[in-house]
Amino acid sequence: MRTTWGSATDRGRVRALNEDALLAHPPVFLVADGMGGHEAGDVASRLAVEEFAALAGRATVDPSDLHACFRSAARRIRGAFERREGGTTVTGVALSEHDGAAHWLVFNVGDSRVYRWADGELAQLTVDHSVVQELVDSGALSRDAAEQHPERHVLTRALGTGADPDPDYWTLPARPGDRLLVCSDGVTGELTPADLADVLHRVEGAGAAAAELVRRAVEAGGRDNATAVVVDAAGDEPDTTDSPGWLAFGTAPADRTWDESVDGATIPRPRNHQEDRR
Repeated sequence: MRTTWGSATDRGRVRALNEDALLAHPPVFLVADGMGGHEAGDVASRLAVEEFAALAGRATVDPSDLHACFRSAARRIRGAFERREGGTTVTGVALSEHDGAAHWLVFNVGDSRVYRWADGELAQLTVDHSVVQELVDSGALSRDAAEQHPERHVLTRALGTGADPDPDYWTLPARPGDRLLVCSDGVTGELTPADLADVLHRVEGAGAAAAELVRRAVEAGGRDNATAVVVDAAGDEPDTTDSPGWLAFGTAPADRTWDESVDGATIPRPRNHQEDRR
């Protein structure tokens, strides 16, 4: 399965710091939304992305590969915050294989989300781990009311907050023409499903679609950090592209778009978004 991908992130109009981080490198595409404020949420999301980056470059992964990354990330985050609280959501999609066919392996802890645009329809593939989602599932709250509930951002699961990792996994066939969106709640908190569908349907190019979603989220209010990764499936044609994927930790200042060393690892920090093919 050949994929084209792009990403964008912005701290928004209210937050002083971007606590989101992303990984966009086959076979793994994910968003981590950190919690805990300065030197907590941003560190937690970065540590999670660093652990999952160990899978970059493989042909495919399976749930055991992902779960090992969840466990190692949780250990690092707990070790980093012995006297403070910090944690992160981790949500994404990876290329997997089942019975010789390409599949999407979707994974989630927290309330960042994965959507699929296919055959003219938008489907949310993940289920939020939140107090409000539990109320919706129990029938005590309607979906419309959930969007305005004061506890809509209170999570029931997160990575690194003390408990062992408890991610959800889903597997579904990957088909040419699929478009996957992985995003933080800074996007879904500002844009409706109809807004998401409009961009994913209308905007060509994964990078351009990711940038448009983040731009719209910021213009709609920008009350939280906003991050989007868009992945397009284009079939199984051979591809010889040898360009790097991206690890982005926060938003690079306007005068800094070059590689920067973080904990000894050199990473590219794009100001807006990067698109690649593999």
